[in-house]
Amino acid sequence: MLLAVDVGNTNISFGVLENGKLVHHMRSESARQRTSDEYAIVVRQMMQLYEIAPSSIEAAIIASVVPALTDTMAGFVRRAFGIEPVVVGPGVKTGMPILYEDPREVGADRIVNSVAGLEWAKGAVIVVDFGTATTFDCVSKKGEYMGGVIVPGVQISADALFARAARLHRVDFAVPPRAIGKNPTQSMQSGIVYGYSALVDGLCERLKREMGDEPRVIATGGLASLICKETKHVELVDHDLTLTGLWLIHKRNS
Repeated sequence: MLLAVDVGNTNISFGVLENGKLVHHMRSESARQRTSDEYAIVVRQMMQLYEIAPSSIEAAIIASVVPALTDTMAGFVRRAFGIEPVVVGPGVKTGMPILYEDPREVGADRIVNSVAGLEWAKGAVIVVDFGTATTFDCVSKKGEYMGGVIVPGVQISADALFARAARLHRVDFAVPPRAIGKNPTQSMQSGIVYGYSALVDGLCERLKREMGDEPRVIATGGLASLICKETKHVELVDHDLTLTGLWLIHKRNS
């Protein structure tokens, strides 16, 4: 089985895949102060909880957007499983030409998502990822990574609002009964849900015009299900998209 590790700014996802199918999905916070040994203990304990035998892990691949954790994760894999992981970056075969001005500046997760999105769409695609930042990645019908958009994430924007507005308190992320809020809670929920869904649709319309390839749109990330229920352009929400992309890239490099 394959261990796929997606290191984000907020959380780390550990996926165990067999023949491309996600068998187990575990999460941990992105704690930069932890050592390789500590992550080895944490992950081995989570695997014990799910009754996953460490000996069943035959290969591993890592995508990281936190440089301070990249080597830590590679060390943890070596320590816990005795295998050398593939780390997504320069020199790794993705099968996707990168048209960014400097390909090294594209986050590994964005390339991985784009590979998985292209596999799903079988043509031009826009991938929307609701992570710490909300990102839009554009892939041409030729399978080229064209570039994209980075927007402050939903949680970051909400946290800034709560921190700077003395009379506004934290609210649950939920769909309000109407766009016109009748109290502060409903008003903020409307801004978060309908505001971001309108942002997604507006950017997708503009990106589709620039791409000209009639791209399909797929979304992933923690708040994708909430926001994308209110959009008209997103066709599918796939919370396992990044882990699927890691499996595809590992297959191309094995």
